[in-house]
Amino acid sequence: MGSEAIGWFSSFVLVLTIAQQVYKQWRSGSSQGVSRWLFVGQLTASTGFTLYSVLVDNWVFVVTNALMLLSALLGLAIVLKHRRAERRKSQPGPAPTGMRPARA
Repeated sequence: MGSEAIGWFSSFVLVLTIAQQVYKQWRSGSSQGVSRWLFVGQLTASTGFTLYSVLVDNWVFVVTNALMLLSALLGLAIVLKHRRAERRKSQPGPAPTGMRPARA
């Protein structure tokens, strides 16, 4: 029972730490310096570890890795959203013509 408690506590700390980082990234409105490949790698690894944990019947790691998988999906979605917004900001709008619209 003691080893299970250590596992669940460690899982809680890891997931809380990652969740805090993803929240900070979302709240800042920027993903500058964050590679989307970080989240692609995390998705791949977390999927594999979740499947492995199911196969070896270790529920601490099933839950932990499933939550890490969800955090990777959320983190990747945030990065892509921020990058899309950055591209829209950097695209020039229509050039002003200096003409006023005609009145009816």
